[in-house]
Amino acid sequence: MSALTAARFSVLDRSRTREGGTNAQALQDTVGLARELEGLGYHRFWVSEHHGVPGVAGSAPTVLAAAVAAATDTIRVGTGGVMLPNHQPLVVAEQFGVLESLFPGRIDMGLGRSVGFTDGVRRALGRGKDDADDFAGQLEELLGWFRGTSPTGVHARPAEGLTVPPFVLAMGEGAAIAARAGLPMVIGDLRNRERMQRGIDHYREHFRPSDWAREPYVVISGTVAVAATPEEARRLLIPEAWSMAHSRTHGTFPPLPPVERVETLPMTAKERNFYEAGLTGHIAGTEEQVAHELETVLKETGAQEVLVTTSTYDRGALLDSYRRLAAITSG
Repeated sequence: MSALTAARFSVLDRSRTREGGTNAQALQDTVGLARELEGLGYHRFWVSEHHGVPGVAGSAPTVLAAAVAAATDTIRVGTGGVMLPNHQPLVVAEQFGVLESLFPGRIDMGLGRSVGFTDGVRRALGRGKDDADDFAGQLEELLGWFRGTSPTGVHARPAEGLTVPPFVLAMGEGAAIAARAGLPMVIGDLRNRERMQRGIDHYREHFRPSDWAREPYVVISGTVAVAATPEEARRLLIPEAWSMAHSRTHGTFPPLPPVERVETLPMTAKERNFYEAGLTGHIAGTEEQVAHELETVLKETGAQEVLVTTSTYDRGALLDSYRRLAAITSG
C-alpha cells in the first residue's frame, strides 16, 4: 500500500469571508462543506478560532463545531483549534464535554497556544502575549478536568469521565509540549518542510506515552489544491495569497477577493513580494502532480494524516479540488 492511500485525509475550514458576502454566509458555507466532505469520505472536519478578523467569521469554534456535528452523521468534528490561552481550562472542558455528550465518539479537541493577533484583540480578551508561555500548564489542567484530578475539588460536568481525543497544534515549541504530554500533534506548514521535519523528529524522539496516546501520531497540515490543469490549481491559491500579503503590509486580514480582481490590482514592490511568496511552496497541480507530491511528503515525514487547510474565493472550485483529492487518496 502506498503512503498516500494509507494516510487519513481531513480538512480544516476557517470560515473565510468573501468580498460581497456576509459572515452568516461564510458560516453556512462551512457547514455545507462539511456535509459534502463527509460524503467524500474525509476523516475529520475541523473549524478554527480567530477574533476581530474581517476575513474570518469563525470566532467560536465549539459553537460552530456543534452546528457541523448536528448537520453530519459520521465524519469526526473538532477544532483546529481552540486557543487555550484565551480561555479558562474548566470552561473548555465543559464545552467539549457537552459536545461529546451530544455527539458521542465523533468529537476531537484540537488545542493551540496562540493569543490574539493584535494588541487590541489581546486587550479585549484580557490576555497578554505572555499568557501563551503557560500553555503546557493550561493543557495539563484541561486534561485533568476530564480525569477528575483537579486539586480544587470541583468536578467538570459533563466532561469528567469522558474521553475526547486531544491534539496539540504545534507551532514553535508546540512539538516539545505535545511530546512531553504524550498527545497527537498537528504540525504545519507544508511550505517549510525542513522546519516541519525538525519538529516531527523532535516530537518522535521525545514522545512520552500517555493515557491519551500510546504512540506518536503526526498530522501534517497545509494547502493542497487540485484542478484539471496546473494553471487552474494556481488560481485557487491567488485570493488567499493576496489577503495574506495585504495583512502583512496593512495590518488587517481582509475578506477573500475574486481572482479576476486580484489580477487587476496594482501592488507595491513589498506587496508583490509577499504575494508571490504566498503562491509558492504549496501542494498544487493536477491529480498526478499532487499525488506524487503527497506521496513524497508522507514518506519523508512518516505522518499518519494530512489536514488540508485550503481557502479560496470560488467555493465551487474549492469543492471540486476536494473531490479530486478524495479520488486520488482513496486508492
